[in-house]
Amino acid sequence: MQDLNDMVFFAEVVDRGGFAAAGRSLGVPKSRLSRRIGELEARLGVRLLQRTTRKLSLTEAGEIYHRHCVAMREEAEAADEAVARVRGEPRGTVRVTCPVNLAQTTLGPILPRFIAAHPQVRIEMQVTNRVVDLVQEGVDVALRVRFNLDDSGSLVVKHLGLTSFVLVASPGLLERSGRPESPEDLRQVPTVAMSAVDGRASWPLLGPGGGDFELQHRPVCTVDDLLMLKLAALQGAGMTVLPDYMCIDELRQGLLVPVLPGWAPPAIKVVAVFPSRRGMVPAVRRFLDFLGDNIMGERS
Repeated sequence: MQDLNDMVFFAEVVDRGGFAAAGRSLGVPKSRLSRRIGELEARLGVRLLQRTTRKLSLTEAGEIYHRHCVAMREEAEAADEAVARVRGEPRGTVRVTCPVNLAQTTLGPILPRFIAAHPQVRIEMQVTNRVVDLVQEGVDVALRVRFNLDDSGSLVVKHLGLTSFVLVASPGLLERSGRPESPEDLRQVPTVAMSAVDGRASWPLLGPGGGDFELQHRPVCTVDDLLMLKLAALQGAGMTVLPDYMCIDELRQGLLVPVLPGWAPPAIKVVAVFPSRRGMVPAVRRFLDFLGDNIMGERS
């Protein structure tokens, strides 16, 4: 009798690019997956996968069989979702990745509210600035902050809002270097930045009346952490660009000041990306709804 689990195993091996990644996703040993796929090929009487030491590839028969396996898996997930909706309360594990700063300043403060409201849901979160392959690593939702979404590929994108940025410096630094009165004057102020290429960095700035200016500069310090940039700016090491939510208290207290009011980098998008809407389990759907309702409110 046909074991439909083998169809799920086969779909996962193909979609995740190998037995090891599929095993991590399914919680099944790699050796068992390999044996089950071999038995499946023997039962069907045809080779589905071409195996090399570097990668797997589908045979013609494998491509046909894979399409049916994916359809079967999605229908099974949809059936589970339908039953879960009848039961009402979302449950299960939601695997999430989030950039470090966004997790510390925005997601961290609101996440306990979601956990309290949904006691049957378990959150597994990776806090990392690395771009995670959701399908390969078995992640349900990734939060990203982007000017564009070119690296999102076939993922579904849920827009959560916009983040504005501020060009800031300490009052003491501006006293020493002079307070800029035009975009060109910005070149006289030392800078600290997230990154530089061959020692040089560039900040696009938008100004009144649709004006724009590209500030080319040579930072005195580069560090790929926003909190350290803020600390460097507070100590007068240089002016920098920070998300507005990250320096609102320092601006109110006068510890940091806008360097050239009216001029700022363009806002960027805060989004949640996920592999597919079809077959999405209620816990993931509820988590995405929670983000849409709450995350930008926390940042305002």
